[in-house]
Amino acid sequence: MLNFSLKYRPKTLDTIIGQQHLLDKDAVFRKLIESDAFSHTFFYGPPGCGKTSLARIIASTLERPFYEMNATSLKIEDLRKIFKTYTHALQKPLIFIDEVHRLSKNQQEVLLPFMERNDALIVGASTENPYFSLTAAMRSRSHLFELKSLSQKVLHDYLLDIIALEHIEIDEKAIEYIVFSSSGDMRAMLNLLESAWLSHSPARITLDILKQIRPHAMQAGSSESESHYELASAMIKSIRGSDIDASIYYLARLIDGGEPAEFIARRLAILASEDIGNANPPALNLASSTLNIVKHIGYPEARISLSQLVIYLASSPKSNSAYLAINDALASIKSGEIHPIPSHIKTHAKNYKYPHDFNGWVAQDYLIKPLHFYQTKQIGFEKTLWQWHEKIIKP
Repeated sequence: MLNFSLKYRPKTLDTIIGQQHLLDKDAVFRKLIESDAFSHTFFYGPPGCGKTSLARIIASTLERPFYEMNATSLKIEDLRKIFKTYTHALQKPLIFIDEVHRLSKNQQEVLLPFMERNDALIVGASTENPYFSLTAAMRSRSHLFELKSLSQKVLHDYLLDIIALEHIEIDEKAIEYIVFSSSGDMRAMLNLLESAWLSHSPARITLDILKQIRPHAMQAGSSESESHYELASAMIKSIRGSDIDASIYYLARLIDGGEPAEFIARRLAILASEDIGNANPPALNLASSTLNIVKHIGYPEARISLSQLVIYLASSPKSNSAYLAINDALASIKSGEIHPIPSHIKTHAKNYKYPHDFNGWVAQDYLIKPLHFYQTKQIGFEKTLWQWHEKIIKP
């Protein structure tokens, strides 16, 4: 039986695709491996980007025995047995722990003395940044590196190589869908190709066959295909232009094309702040709720929540004043507008005037020199907010 994921797993640093920021000839990460100066390390990155393969290759390059474990099922006694086996060995093992963000505090404490004495090289991996789940003691003894999602081009080129090597007959649209729907996940891409090929070998793989196996794109992100970006852009522009029917049409096109519900919800959440803002503040709350909902329910029901949100956003008054204000402030800072904090509002300042002691407002400077970034458009609720503000400072 075929197993493309294992058959085409990279065996050397040069055969890993993507991750050039770590593996280029001049990258410090690569030099640490090649000079045998590699220390305890934790990787994080999306599924299928090569974390486990990289750990295996590091063990092979350093000629270390390799042990693969998972934090969810890791037993402390198993760790102690491994360490005991190599007590007097010249070459210590590399212990790879997946889902490292799930390590309990007790498991981490057991690892600490062995890490301190370099009884083993500990390499962990996670789809989440493990910084906050690791104790300070663990962090001080290790490095943290991010692996990036594989680009559509990298996946596409690699897929073509495998198709040629395996002599697979496949339609062009099917190739595009395999790449797009895998959302940067190499393992998912190879699994889909393998399943489609095994189910129809030696017949030609078509888009219809693929969609029977994977009806929708995976939830990691959006396609880099121009058509999908254009559809997303058209939906955003239609909402911004308050055209409900056009907005719903492009939403339907995105859903039908396999666009992940989370990606659509994220784009709509951005729009809720960028294009509506304080003209209708509840828009951001509804967008946030929708993003949370679609993460848990997925398609087909997620289409209803997305439709509700799109209609609400298209019907809302529009203002980009918050978007413009923060952009202007950041541009000002980058151009050199860096001013010291006035002494009377610094921590523990004795001459700070506490507004609540003056019926809610008192005149005092909060900047060394006046700066103006926010320009209200007084649209929708933003007008009310401005009226509140004016009544506060001009009673």
